[in-house]
Amino acid sequence: MPSTIYDVTTWTIPGSPGTTAYTDIGAVVNSIIADIKANQPNQASKPGAVVYIPPGDYSLKTRIVIDVSYLQIKGSGHGFTSSSIRYNSGDTSGWWEIWPGGSRIKVENTDGKSEAILIDRGGSPRLSSIELVDFCLDGLSFTPNQNSYRNGKIGVRSTSDTDSLRITGLGLVYLERGVVLTGVDALQLNGNFIAECGSCVELVGSGQATMVNDNHFGAGPAGFSLFAEGHFGLLVSGNNVFPRGKSSVHLKNCNDSTVSANRLHSFSSGMVTLEGDCRNNLVGANHFLRNRESFGPFQGVPLTTDDLFGLVHINGSGNTVTGNHFTYDVPSASITPSGAVPTLVLVKSGSGNYLAMNHHVANVGVRSAVLDGSTTNTKVLDSGTAAEFQALGAATYGFRATP
Repeated sequence: MPSTIYDVTTWTIPGSPGTTAYTDIGAVVNSIIADIKANQPNQASKPGAVVYIPPGDYSLKTRIVIDVSYLQIKGSGHGFTSSSIRYNSGDTSGWWEIWPGGSRIKVENTDGKSEAILIDRGGSPRLSSIELVDFCLDGLSFTPNQNSYRNGKIGVRSTSDTDSLRITGLGLVYLERGVVLTGVDALQLNGNFIAECGSCVELVGSGQATMVNDNHFGAGPAGFSLFAEGHFGLLVSGNNVFPRGKSSVHLKNCNDSTVSANRLHSFSSGMVTLEGDCRNNLVGANHFLRNRESFGPFQGVPLTTDDLFGLVHINGSGNTVTGNHFTYDVPSASITPSGAVPTLVLVKSGSGNYLAMNHHVANVGVRSAVLDGSTTNTKVLDSGTAAEFQALGAATYGFRATP
């Protein structure tokens, strides 16, 4: 069998010797994938292959389309560095470096496609064991406004179901949408640095048994750091989520999932939002820090939620919020609506939700827990004083104040 390890810098496209990884790495990788399929046609023997990207700068003009299983595309360094700091700093002539590095793919997309990498194949079985490891996808700019987080570019997108997809060690910067995945099963997304993107990670459609662990995330003011819908058994843990995104972890119609041991920092409410009919989820042992925008270029950007929305916003039944630490540090003049008492946890809908042993530190008076009038049978234990608890309308509940 021919070699199953390909180096993009030494591959020559048949019939197009002038196209190299440096001029169009997308065309080169697509040619390699075609070679893999040509050399592994046997239904019973398809071991897959490794595509290696050495450190360097590579232009991507043609979208990469992955339609084979057991493929690893691997670089030697995610190369992330802040583009926002560079664009907002003025003169950078004295800097040691100004662009992302490592195995850096410059997402130019002159083919008219929005994605740098598209994962898609119809039929059965679904694509399995695709690995994207240790390289950088750099969207280059948000022209003409470098603080808009808008350029139409997507880093990695799947449009068909996958099993055991692994995305680890990537650096994604200045993309409107970093990772958008449809129908994932047993996804492992860990150890990535995905920041200064409009939205960082979107898990859409449905999914199960997915792990999102040990990442650095940071979305734009109107985007999600992590969004997941229709998921069962999602595990979100050990992530460091930077401020500015409109939510840190946003779950829509998700069941039996866990959000734990994350450090979440935000300039707005809705840091963890459970939207729709979310059931039997655990939000535990997370550190929440809410303060105000400190970076000049973004201080005038309006927030998408006000301080009555809750740092944790719950819709659905049987959810548990326990053992979390909340730090609220916002000048009273910056609270919205003006004069409001900020809410830490809002139970907006549902029955049988459970809040216990949550602790907070705040520079102003807060409501540690607020129950909407439509909620029933909520238990709130040791999560604030009687004065910090509020039950609206016909809400039914059990309450034990923090001593």
